[in-house]
Amino acid sequence: MKPGSVSMPRFPIDPEDRKPLGSTGERVPAIGIGTYGIRSYADAEQAIVHAIELGLNMIDTAEMYGNGLAEEMVCRIVKKVGRDRVFITTKLLPHRFTDPDTAVRAAEASARRMCVETIDLVLIHWPNDVLPIHVQIRALEAIAERGLARYIGVSNFRLSELREAIESTSKYEIVVNQVKYSVLDKAIEKNLLPFCIKNNILIQAYTPLERGAVARHPTIISVANRYGKTPVQVALNFLISRPMVVAIPKTERIERVDEFYGALGWRLAPQDIELLEKV
Repeated sequence: MKPGSVSMPRFPIDPEDRKPLGSTGERVPAIGIGTYGIRSYADAEQAIVHAIELGLNMIDTAEMYGNGLAEEMVCRIVKKVGRDRVFITTKLLPHRFTDPDTAVRAAEASARRMCVETIDLVLIHWPNDVLPIHVQIRALEAIAERGLARYIGVSNFRLSELREAIESTSKYEIVVNQVKYSVLDKAIEKNLLPFCIKNNILIQAYTPLERGAVARHPTIISVANRYGKTPVQVALNFLISRPMVVAIPKTERIERVDEFYGALGWRLAPQDIELLEKV
């Protein structure tokens, strides 16, 4: 590389703050809010309502979070803000996908807890290792067939499992794979992310802040100082600069939501993305 020249990041920089949901034509916020491990549901509820007011209106939850309490909180949020203002993702446990009827009953229970007739996106929480993928996908599609989900997807699927899931669909598109991804954990960039970009599958990145570790990393701090941003905002911006990637950090604090919001509307320069690629 010539002195003074700038090499390009590994992936093209996506400048959009709303991301395509597969090939559906629908777009979702580049940053949503997760609901795992909530300690104060009252605080989390206030924070998520505030997020929706800012346009961060994608909520990620699961039937196992708080043994259903997180989904019940979503119900209260929906009643406060209105159903049409919220995009809801929930995840059902792997043993729910042994057959279509079992999957449908689990989705019905989740929908009741969240006070909705139709869930925007239902995912298999992680693959069931004792069931063929095609059996799980057939059960997942039954949820959409019954009108309980607008879209379907998977979570924690490796590349080989995702390929098989796509090949197993008969009517509905796999629009999402929700996986761990952060500026400090780029394992999916080797094979999974390129595949998802090529095949229009949205990555929902969980644990994007590494439970606070991004805020302590010296390189991320240095980049943040140059932009007048926080390390959290830089870590989120790095992710959403990738095509077909959204981040779903969790918080129970309104001021943290404001910090997340500050990761939108701008992009890191290519040389800084390249620097962070080496972290």
